[in-house]
Amino acid sequence: MSSIRLFLIASILAILTLFNFVAALQGYQASLREAEQLFDNQLYQTAKLIANLHTEQIQTPPSPQNNLAYQVWHNNQLIATSAPSLRQPIIELLPGFDHANFNGYRWRTLVFYDDNHNNWIIVAERSDLRYMLAESVITQAVLPILLGIPLAGLLIWLIVSRGLKPLRDLSEQLKNKQANDLTPIAIPDLKSELKQVNHSINALMRRLGSALDREKRFTADAAHELRTPISALKVQLHNLREEVPQGNEAFAQLEAGVERMQHLVEQLLSLYRSTPEEFSHQMTRLNLYELAQEVIANQHHDFEKCNQLLELEGDNCFVEGDPFALTTLLQNLLSNANKYTPPGGQIRVTTEAVGGHICLKVEDSGPGISPTDYSKVFERFQRLSHIKDVAAVQGCGLGLTIVKHIADLHNARTSIAPSSFDTGTAFIILFPRTPDSHD
Repeated sequence: MSSIRLFLIASILAILTLFNFVAALQGYQASLREAEQLFDNQLYQTAKLIANLHTEQIQTPPSPQNNLAYQVWHNNQLIATSAPSLRQPIIELLPGFDHANFNGYRWRTLVFYDDNHNNWIIVAERSDLRYMLAESVITQAVLPILLGIPLAGLLIWLIVSRGLKPLRDLSEQLKNKQANDLTPIAIPDLKSELKQVNHSINALMRRLGSALDREKRFTADAAHELRTPISALKVQLHNLREEVPQGNEAFAQLEAGVERMQHLVEQLLSLYRSTPEEFSHQMTRLNLYELAQEVIANQHHDFEKCNQLLELEGDNCFVEGDPFALTTLLQNLLSNANKYTPPGGQIRVTTEAVGGHICLKVEDSGPGISPTDYSKVFERFQRLSHIKDVAAVQGCGLGLTIVKHIADLHNARTSIAPSSFDTGTAFIILFPRTPDSHD
């Protein structure tokens, strides 16, 4: 059972019902025994009354509704009976209680010897009527116990719900916490059973906050500290270019290594800026089509160098987002397409409204990605080895990770599909659509 409340209520009700059932059964059986003794005592008093009131040849008119029968015998002769049809002894003349069958019923019998008149008196009472009367009385006593179980269940539900309220309050506070909110949870008048849980959660949040702070400081400090020596290296390489012969392979590799290091630092900075702690929640309404135009204009020379055809299609589509973060997202998608699209290839950027979303699609005519690798491309430092000459492609494996991270910050859904070209891959970002997303 997945609910603590249901488990507690069901367990308590089951135990309560079991005990009530056992108590009712024991009470029923004990009440039957007491009723039997009471009826037997009444039968005995009836026999004594008949003995005291007896006169010779008393006859009682037969009545089908009568539940009592009697006979008076003297010297083996019937001198009185409750019905003329009862001419034979109802039961053997032995003193005491017993049972007998006659007139189609089971009867409780008592044989009583009257010393004063030397008479044998037999008194009989229908057993079924005795049990009906006893059960009627007992049921009235037991029924309130059985009817009280639903009421007890309701009271138990209210009590358990009240008792679990602090747990619901704790759960509600955890559910309403933002991703970047690692402040301690404070619940006034917290029950002692939950204090340790609350303390452990707050301790975990403190450790998590410390770990995130260390990671943030390390990433920011490392990236900033590396920028200075990288800039110095680039200046020295520029100066050395005059002294190194044209086409020197070692010098070219050194330049490529420095460029890759600079790219890695810039990607680390982008990843740091787009963390929840640094991400601005004051999003603005911006035109995704115009933003794509600006990014393409700034990176157009990279595509011209590779003789790649870059197209922008679609309509003016508006989204709520952070301009810097979405610019970084587009830059990384276009940079990825530029790297893996062969010279003379095609790249297309599309912005359009699709159903309840605003769709940003960047597709290329590169080698494409196997569907089995779709789930890997957004992992950090992941570079697919099946792509030819992947080592020659400049990159650090963080670009698409940043894309996915920024999309998540905008509550956008990221997916991959084959492009509309003969080969290649399409990266699709679906942003939530607002009433005025499409003008």
